[in-house]
Amino acid sequence: CTLGSEVALRVGGDFFFDPQPGDSPVELVLIAGGVGINPLFSILLHIADLHGYQEGKGNGYKIGTVKLYYSAKNTSELLFKKNILGLMNAFPGKIACRFHVTQQSSQISKDLQPHVTGK
Repeated sequence: CTLGSEVALRVGGDFFFDPQPGDSPVELVLIAGGVGINPLFSILLHIADLHGYQEGKGNGYKIGTVKLYYSAKNTSELLFKKNILGLMNAFPGKIACRFHVTQQSSQISKDLQPHVTGK
């Protein structure tokens, strides 16, 4: 997003992401804390499937980029972190994630270090 961009915000409740062929691509920003990652991880997996399908078939789906911002007390509480890293590696420039930790007391593993901010 840039200054002046229009954004839609949804907090809690029932929500999903189901773009249809011919829909304009959208840039998604997903924000999660703790176990709140569960529904957003499902959306992230769906987007990865659509990216893979688009690359393989060249159909009408036009998928934009997705940025996930995910916060937890420490890296051990970041659920699905290895899966998320795998998705970022599989779809560079299309899927990105920043992890934020608030109470990290141990060393952050090297595979996570470039993607983690916080203490």
